[in-house]
Amino acid sequence: MAYADQSMSTRKAVSIGLVILLHAIIGYAFVTGLAYNVVKKVARDLKTFDVEEEAPPPPDQPPPPPPEQVVEPPPVVAPPPIVQVAPTVAPPIVSVPVAPPPVITPTAPPAPPVSQAVRVTPKGNFQSLMSTEDYPSSSLRNNEEGTVAYRLDVGTDGKVTACTVTASSGFPALDTTACRLLQRRARFNIGKDAAGNPVTGVYNGRFTWRIPKD
Repeated sequence: MAYADQSMSTRKAVSIGLVILLHAIIGYAFVTGLAYNVVKKVARDLKTFDVEEEAPPPPDQPPPPPPEQVVEPPPVVAPPPIVQVAPTVAPPIVSVPVAPPPVITPTAPPAPPVSQAVRVTPKGNFQSLMSTEDYPSSSLRNNEEGTVAYRLDVGTDGKVTACTVTASSGFPALDTTACRLLQRRARFNIGKDAAGNPVTGVYNGRFTWRIPKD
């Protein structure tokens, strides 16, 4: 290939040189008046000059195929021997009895203290409830004196609801006046039962009538 290229280049250089020379001769002929003869002569010479063209180089041959590689089969490997492994036996599951949780019995709150029964009690001294002005006039005139024993029935409001003479003073006027004044003026602290509820009560007492000394 390199030789053919070099030969073609030489011929092209020669042809180019001839063309240049031809132009130079034509120019000179035009200048000197010999253009016609020169052109005619050059044309004759060009007809006799044959440029032999070389045959084109043969096409490149494809490279030969690579040699076939013989692939050898892998060697046969014997499987490893089977090892018999004894099965693992799980230990038996032993159930351990679990004690039930203790039963907590709720403790009842302590019962409120039981109130004790309260008897009716007098408010103040009943002897002071009677004054000289309360003394019956008939008894003063007759100089009547004495002690009256009585029983008072007391309501849940602490007031006297009834009066009974349990022992007479010997003078009806003194007995009647004593009960009348006690029912009107006597007051009591109310009585209560064991649950604290107000209850009626009974009070026994004595009252002494004495004529005031001047």
